[in-house]
Amino acid sequence: MKISSGTIRLIIPAASLALLLAAVFYMQPRAMSYTGLNLLFNLAVPIALATIAQMLIMSVNDLDLSMGTFVSFCACVAATVLQTSPVLGVLIFIGAILAYAAIGVVIHMRELPSIVVTLGMSFVWGGLAVLILPSPGGTAPTWARWVMTAKPPLVPMAIVASIVIAAVTHYIVMRSSFGVLMRGVGGNNRSVERAGWSVLGLRAATYALAGFFAILSGIALVGLTTSADANIALRYTLLSIAGVILGGGEFVGGKVSPIGAVIGALTLTLAGSFLSFMRISPDWQIGAQGAILIVVLALRLALNRLEKREKSQ
Repeated sequence: MKISSGTIRLIIPAASLALLLAAVFYMQPRAMSYTGLNLLFNLAVPIALATIAQMLIMSVNDLDLSMGTFVSFCACVAATVLQTSPVLGVLIFIGAILAYAAIGVVIHMRELPSIVVTLGMSFVWGGLAVLILPSPGGTAPTWARWVMTAKPPLVPMAIVASIVIAAVTHYIVMRSSFGVLMRGVGGNNRSVERAGWSVLGLRAATYALAGFFAILSGIALVGLTTSADANIALRYTLLSIAGVILGGGEFVGGKVSPIGAVIGALTLTLAGSFLSFMRISPDWQIGAQGAILIVVLALRLALNRLEKREKSQ
């Protein structure tokens, strides 16, 4: 029985998460509980949402190096303006989504490298975050705090929310007509143009959708931390890219996996949370996440080569 490449993309991140979780339970049996799982996956939701946002950008063959600073900016807005003046806060978020769409338009029309443009935008978002919140503080909106600290029966909120995020984004990216066209832009944009669709419009819509998920990430992060900081999510840039790749996505060709991306985000969160749980230095946490990514990528590369050999025979 032959296994498709798409299935391999999903099996490997799921297996890596299962193995890591088994190792956690073996080393710390007390983690095998509602409270233990809640502590391990506490920050999974904002990381998963940021990973989905990055995945959307990567689906059109671009890369967003401003993801971390943008999520930090959104967190600052959520902890200040959205809390004191909800209408103004929503308007700022709408403006941020439109700005993201405009970035996609500029990159396409001027044929600019997305890495350069988004790197420049990272300074813009970072500067705006500092203007809004010069020092750590602010307060999370009550509803955001309530949602992120809810305690559903049997399974912690982080896992429930991750399942919902995976299901919704899987439908958008893999099942909807928009998702097919979006991945088509990443795979072969000339074919999409020949079919009569606007590549410019699709890229703008993709960037706007990515901005929306990044905003949700910032709000979710504030809901968990109860306050914000201009640098609160700087690590999300690399974590989101690693989560997409760990989950079976690729930098080119429109090859992405929404479910795999969420699993990748969960794996990276578990690695960091477990080491924090064990009171290990944050420096080792970054190293552990990198080691997991290298091992999974090496395994995926080996399986891809094996699949190519079987096809050639």
